[in-house]
Amino acid sequence: MPESTLSPESNTRPRRARGGGAARRAARSVVSFESVKYIERNIPNFEILNEEAIEIIEANAETVLEEIGVSFADCPEALARWKEAGADVQGDRVRIPRGLARKLCQTAPSRIIQHARNPDRTVEIGGKSLVFAPVYGPPFVRDMDGGRRYGTIADFQKFVKLGYMSKYLHHSGGTVCEPTDVAVNKRHLDMLYAHMTLTDKPYMGSVTAPERAVDSVEMSKILFGADFVDQNAVMISLININSPLTFDPIMVGALEVYAAAGQACIISPFIVGGAMAPVSVAGTLTQVLAEALAGIAYSQLIRPGAPVIFGAFVTSIDMGSGAPTFGTPEASKILYGAGQLARRLGLPFRSGGGLCGAKLPDAQAAYETANTLNAGLLGGVNFMLHACGWLEGGLVSSFEKFVLDADQLGVLHSVAAGVDISENGQAMGAIREVGPGGHFLGCEHTQANFKDAFWRTDVLDYKPFEQWEEEGSKDAMQLANARVKQMLNDYQQPALDPAIDEALCEYIAKKKASMPDSLV
Repeated sequence: MPESTLSPESNTRPRRARGGGAARRAARSVVSFESVKYIERNIPNFEILNEEAIEIIEANAETVLEEIGVSFADCPEALARWKEAGADVQGDRVRIPRGLARKLCQTAPSRIIQHARNPDRTVEIGGKSLVFAPVYGPPFVRDMDGGRRYGTIADFQKFVKLGYMSKYLHHSGGTVCEPTDVAVNKRHLDMLYAHMTLTDKPYMGSVTAPERAVDSVEMSKILFGADFVDQNAVMISLININSPLTFDPIMVGALEVYAAAGQACIISPFIVGGAMAPVSVAGTLTQVLAEALAGIAYSQLIRPGAPVIFGAFVTSIDMGSGAPTFGTPEASKILYGAGQLARRLGLPFRSGGGLCGAKLPDAQAAYETANTLNAGLLGGVNFMLHACGWLEGGLVSSFEKFVLDADQLGVLHSVAAGVDISENGQAMGAIREVGPGGHFLGCEHTQANFKDAFWRTDVLDYKPFEQWEEEGSKDAMQLANARVKQMLNDYQQPALDPAIDEALCEYIAKKKASMPDSLV
C-alpha cells in the first residue's frame, strides 16, 4: 500500500443511510472526557550504537540470512514465494541472498495511518510519533477484589472500557486478556466486538489462526465499509517470530491475510536472551535484525507496500531460576540498538511497554516498568504495546496496574514535549515581577499558567501525612483499585450506528453457529 493512500485526508468514509439519526442522538448524550493525541516527540532519540557497530550488526545479519537461513516449516506458499524471489529454498529452510531482504523492505511505507472509527482517535505510527497500546495476551487477570484468576469476557470488556477512559492511552489494543470462558475458536469474535463497540479508539486484529484474521478483516469491513478497508489501514496485528529464526504456519498464515488486505502488521521477534538468542547485546541485535528483515521482506512479497512495523520484544533470562527478567539494562540496550536499526530501514518501530516480573503492583513493578517505559520513549519507539497493565512477566493483566501505568504515560507525554522556550516559557516577566526575596505563587505568570504548568496524577497521593492518615492510609494499589471503580462507574459507551451494530452481531452469530466449540 503506497504511503500516500494511508493519509487521513486521502479518503472519506461513506455515509450510512440507516440508523444515523439514532446514533447522533446517542452521541449528544455521551459524557465527555479528556483524551490526548498520540505523542509527537520534540526530543532527540538516544542512540547507543556508533556507525561502525551498526555496520557490523547489519553485515552479520545478512550473513545469518544467507548462510544459516530461516525456517518456514509447513508454509508452502511462503516457500514458493521465496523461491520465485530468488532465495535458496531447501526443504523448509530459506537462505536469502545478501541484500535481497533489505531490497524487498524498501517498498514498505515509512509511516502508517491507522484509522479509528472516531476520526479524532486516528493515530500515525512512524517518524517522531509514539502510540500507546495496553497489555496484550495474558491468560490471567488480577485485582484486589478477586485476586489472581483466569480472565473472562467480562474482564476483557472492563479492560476495554478502562482503555477508552484512559486519557493518555491512544489505542485499544488486542487481547488485553484471554477470555477463557469463551471457546478458543470463537473468543476472537467477542474480543473484536468489544473493541469495535465499547470504544472508538483503534484496535488490533486476531492472529491465532488465518481464518480468524479473515474474520477480523470482514468485521472491520462491516464497521468501516469494505471500500474504506480496501484502501486504508484500520487494524494492526502482532506477528511474532518463533525465535530463533523460525516462522510458524499460524503466524505466517495470519500475516498473509493481513498483508494481502493492506492491513498493518508488527513483525516482531520474541526473544528471551540466553534462551532464544545469544547472551550478548550485539549477538541478539544481529538475530533480531535478521528475523525482522525476513518477516518484513515476506510481507512485501505478498503485497508490495503493505504497511508493516519493525518489532523487537526482547528480555533476558535469570541464570539462577531460568525465569525471564524485565527492566534490565541489557534489554534497554537492545531496545535502543533495535530502534537505530529500524530507522536505518526507514520503518516504524515497535518495542517497550510497562514490562515487569513482579507478582503485584509493588515497588518491583514500579522500578521495572519505569525502566522499560523510559527506554521506549528515549529509544524512538513508535508503537508501544503493553504500555499499561502488564504483570508477572506477561502472565497477568492487572486492573490496578493498568490505571497506575496509564496515569504514568502522562509523564512520557510531558518529557516528549521537550522544553518550552517561547516568550511565555522563558518567564522573564515573572522573574522581573517577583524580584529578589519574593515568591511566585501570586504573580501574574503563575496565575495564567498554573492549571497546566505541571503534569498532575489522577491516581497517586500527594496529600499531607495527616490528611493521608485520616483518609485511611491508602497505598498505591488501594488508590488504583478505587480509580478502577470510579472509571468503570463513569464509563458511557460511545455511539455506534445501530445498523452497523446489528450487522456485526449477525456476522458473529452466523460464524459461531457454523462451528462447534473448540479448545484450539
